Amino acid sequence: MKAKPYMLTPRQKRHNRVRARLSGTSDKPRLNVFRSLNHIYAQVIDDTRGHTLVAASTLDEGVAEAPKTEQAKAVGKLVAERARSAGINKVVFDRGGYLYHGRIKALAEGAREGGLEF
Repeated sequence: MKAKPYMLTPRQKRHNRVRARLSGTSDKPRLNVFRSLNHIYAQVIDDTRGHTLVAASTLDEGVAEAPKTEQAKAVGKLVAERARSAGINKVVFDRGGYLYHGRIKALAEGAREGGLEF
């Protein structure tokens, strides 16, 4: 059941606005970001099929204990590496209603350093 409009948080409202304008295709899937208090998660999603193609988070092996911004950059590189091995070079960046600042920006920069284009 979807929440009623008056029950949405401001971040959810921003995310719905962003999602109304962009979606991932099989040629150019969507790189979705979710940021919680302690962790950050990234998924590359093909919206036409509704499938997650690759994913990475701070819970994965290989993401060292470090400040959260550095962890986000490592997650960006990890998701880019996994996407490139799956044959994905170009994505659409979905910031998930968060400001493009801090950990979200670090993840995006890490993904770009890893070879993803957006």
